[in-house]
Amino acid sequence: MQTYIYRSSRKDGLYLYLSKKDDFSKVASPIMRELGKPEFVMELTLDPDRKLAREDVQTVRRNLKVLGYHVQLPPKEENWASWDNVKAGIKAGSQDSSG
Repeated sequence: MQTYIYRSSRKDGLYLYLSKKDDFSKVASPIMRELGKPEFVMELTLDPDRKLAREDVQTVRRNLKVLGYHVQLPPKEENWASWDNVKAGIKAGSQDSSG
């Protein structure tokens, strides 16, 4: 199965996979608004056992068959308000004492 991948001109990490090159007719208006001007990235063959970096290939293939497109959302950003020492790798009592 062929897919044509476009990157968003408005939002880093937002990608659109199409079943037909340059055919945005089936993509919902809110998605197109969020995408901005789509920038073609690549053509890719999606075999059932192919690995994708951030998406499940079966989900992408199913969406392409049913909807004619698949949206890859940007990765979730770390919420700095919930950042803590454990996530930062800082252990309690490990402060530098050379000061």
